[in-house]
Amino acid sequence: MERLKRICGRGRSRLGEARIGEAFLLRDCLGYTAREMYARKLAAEMTIGAERKPVPLDWLDGFCMRNFTGSAEFDDTLPTGDGRLEAGLGVDAARLAAAMSEWFTKRGKGGGAGVVVELREEK
Repeated sequence: MERLKRICGRGRSRLGEARIGEAFLLRDCLGYTAREMYARKLAAEMTIGAERKPVPLDWLDGFCMRNFTGSAEFDDTLPTGDGRLEAGLGVDAARLAAAMSEWFTKRGKGGGAGVVVELREEK
């Protein structure tokens, strides 16, 4: 991130805090205006008990930006809104959903209940 800030010559992206990710900072500094970053658009819904709803953006951001599994398989993911993220072609959606479910549950996001994440590809 610091390397990109030096390349761009700015301390922050016009789009907001650096937590948004390097992709947005790089896009901003290079003047890249395409609406899409990755090839696949995924809808992320979660079930906690009997309640089903979109995964909140801050949960998706927390997983995608702080997933310290030591595995690079989820590097090509970018949250774009509540219940929405973009992913590269190399990301296995089933493994991503399972990893998110486990990560959210371990961090108590379900209030003691298990969190089950389901991902589906959007057109």
